[in-house]
Amino acid sequence: MEKDYLFDYELEEIEKGYFYDDRKKHFKCLICGDIFEKGRIYKINEEFYEAEKCCEMHIEEAHGDMFDFLIERNKKITGLSENMRDFIKLTYQGLSDKEIGASMGLSLSTVRSYRFKLKEKELQAKSLLAILDLVKNNSKEDEEMDGSKLVNAHLSATTLDERYNISEQERNDIRKNYFDENGALKVFPSKEKKKLAILSEIITNFSRDKKYTEKEVNRVLMRIFDDYATLRRYLIEYGFFDRTKDCSYYWIKE
Repeated sequence: MEKDYLFDYELEEIEKGYFYDDRKKHFKCLICGDIFEKGRIYKINEEFYEAEKCCEMHIEEAHGDMFDFLIERNKKITGLSENMRDFIKLTYQGLSDKEIGASMGLSLSTVRSYRFKLKEKELQAKSLLAILDLVKNNSKEDEEMDGSKLVNAHLSATTLDERYNISEQERNDIRKNYFDENGALKVFPSKEKKKLAILSEIITNFSRDKKYTEKEVNRVLMRIFDDYATLRRYLIEYGFFDRTKDCSYYWIKE
């Protein structure tokens, strides 16, 4: 089964930003999904690199530091308040407690309180991961057999709420009922959960490595549904698409 989002990857893989698929013999960027085949030599700026090194360079050049990518995820995903996020950013930069206090306008005791809370969160996270791993190992087979495994949120989800409480079987059934044999949408559903399933299918018609003009986006969406403006609006609202302020260009959001 194909791995989904960040939930199914090891901590070390998430920190690096890529993983090696031993079955398919390639390295895959976790952010955009770009593939680098093991054994192939890639040429970049007149230099030659093996696949793993090329994947590392791709992540740095295309996406930046994995810390920056992860720390900016939705609060529902990171569980971090804005102040705690700022504190972690400064800690990552190697600042001392005194320097962090000066930057954030906090007393030294408050900074130390933040550091204690961060340790507390680390303990909670490790304990929860261990518990969930035990649960997953005990229930994974049944979930995969009956299709009850929940669908993971897409990487750029704007929020995590009841809309994402949907199983793989439910999502597949929704797609089957709402699209015809030519991939055209019969009707756009009113229920939020169904909208999410529909939009997650529609976004597969676009490439991650391309920027689209609004006219190009409309052209793709017109082939799927007459009310292409509604589809475009919800792709933005649900965090599948991002765009420039003047709406001149659209791209798949990371």
